[in-house]
Amino acid sequence: MASEGTDENTPQDPLFILENGEVYRNPTEVKMSQIVLPCHANHCGELSAGQLLKWMDSTACLSAERHAGCSCITASVDDIHFERTIEVGQVVNIIAKVNRAFTSSMEVGILVTCEDLYTDRQWKVCHAFATFVARRTEAGKVQLKQVIPRTQMEQMEYSLAAERRRMRLIHAEIITDLLSSSTAQLGECQEYQDAVPAERTRVESVELVLPPHANHQVSTFGGQIMAWMENVATIAASRLCNAHPTLRTIDMFHFRGPSHIGDRLVLKAIVNNAFKNSMEVGVCAEAYQGGEPLRHINSAFMTFEVLDSDRKPRTLPRLRPEPVDGKRRYQEAIARKKIRLDRKYIISCKQTEVPLSVPWDPSNQMYLSYNNVSALKLMDARNNWVLTSEKNKVSLYTLEENQVLCFKVEMHVSIPAEQTFHLLSDLRRRKEWDRHYEECELINQADEEDTLYRVATPSVSKGSKGQDFILLASRRKPCDAGDPYLIALRSVTLPTHPPTEDYTRGEVLCAGFSIWEESCTVTKITYYNQATPGVLPYISTDIAGLSSSFYCAFSACSHFLEANKDSLAALPPSAL
Repeated sequence: MASEGTDENTPQDPLFILENGEVYRNPTEVKMSQIVLPCHANHCGELSAGQLLKWMDSTACLSAERHAGCSCITASVDDIHFERTIEVGQVVNIIAKVNRAFTSSMEVGILVTCEDLYTDRQWKVCHAFATFVARRTEAGKVQLKQVIPRTQMEQMEYSLAAERRRMRLIHAEIITDLLSSSTAQLGECQEYQDAVPAERTRVESVELVLPPHANHQVSTFGGQIMAWMENVATIAASRLCNAHPTLRTIDMFHFRGPSHIGDRLVLKAIVNNAFKNSMEVGVCAEAYQGGEPLRHINSAFMTFEVLDSDRKPRTLPRLRPEPVDGKRRYQEAIARKKIRLDRKYIISCKQTEVPLSVPWDPSNQMYLSYNNVSALKLMDARNNWVLTSEKNKVSLYTLEENQVLCFKVEMHVSIPAEQTFHLLSDLRRRKEWDRHYEECELINQADEEDTLYRVATPSVSKGSKGQDFILLASRRKPCDAGDPYLIALRSVTLPTHPPTEDYTRGEVLCAGFSIWEESCTVTKITYYNQATPGVLPYISTDIAGLSSSFYCAFSACSHFLEANKDSLAALPPSAL
């Protein structure tokens, strides 16, 4: 369980003192505290994950409805990773608040912590994001009001919510493509004599949706459906290992359709594959009334572990898949495990824990792109930058946190933001204004938003080698009016482009441009860089105040944009 003291992720005081002295609390924030009773727990004395999912969904729904002013339903839930279990007698604290509202949907952030009343310890259990949709009113479709972030943390979540939404919208399609390409490379399933037949783990159960299971609009609570799904998944996992399993993760899932009072909900689960210390269970929920055909409500993939007396994962028995569909599910589970590890490795860990260069391949492109843009957005949202120097309206700022030095350069240009975005997006043209870009080769145009480049820079001192970088450039247009254009850069590794003797391989952790439209002709450009050993030699004299080369570079950038602004005006919109 948790170590002594208070976890760094436990909730902070919801009241903030703004710069103007105003006491502020997020108007969409909803808190729930529940003491875990025996009726909420399994036979091990731990809170049922299904019960926790119900409480999380209820809290998040109340937050969404507080913002929308009308009834809301759960549309999807992002990956959930349960870090700790919760025991009888402990208190569950749940905080939910709306991070951002779109046209009729909104993202709600959910933080779950546990509190031990006898030792005064608190620790984080999970952090999740759910999407809720406001239901139509008698007047027609709902148009949600915008969320106005007031604190730095709210600004960060507001900005990142747009990137998470983009990933949700393309998630299903990309996962399908990755599964088809990955499973084709796996070959035949390996047979084991002592393997447990998958048929033994199959579970089917039916639930009648009654008024206590639904909201005042007679729609079944999403959390209730998730709890029923978790129940059958736990039974399936138990049949494989003949022990009590612990739920660790639930993959991102979407509700395909609504369920109402009077529905019969048919829940099916089966273990798809068993790895050394974990197993994947597939769950499906379908509904019907009377003699109507089954309606698909939801499908989910849950990962379980079995813990020994020291709370360490036990080795699990092998699984023998069913013919045809069972073998397909078995192989897809292997592919999903790799995708899950990539996603957790790149997205879930803190920015400082992600290695400088992560191997790039199509299976992790979506997550690397997300991490790339998110890191830039986090720097863009910070408000504690220190002005180091300024010359002719080009400003250099620095920020040092946790022994990491970041810097930003800010200036204004009299060029429309969209044209500025397109001119700066092609790194091959950067050598026209940045003397640090000696060569730039386009390696791979992965899609419209992600491009891989090799950039070579000159040596800093006489007799030393130049450096080269393999960079992933991720472009984003504004999600809404008031959002910036973004060009995010970070290092990746490619087997096709290993380091060479002629150059020292440098690395960029986070860099890029934030481009804000201040009027139809005036644009604010901000360049960010989280300084790494490979980058510091190029900017150390500027930060120390011994040089103003940053001014020369960005003055040249301004002239470059001015000289080329008409080159894009003649292009059709599709070319932009």
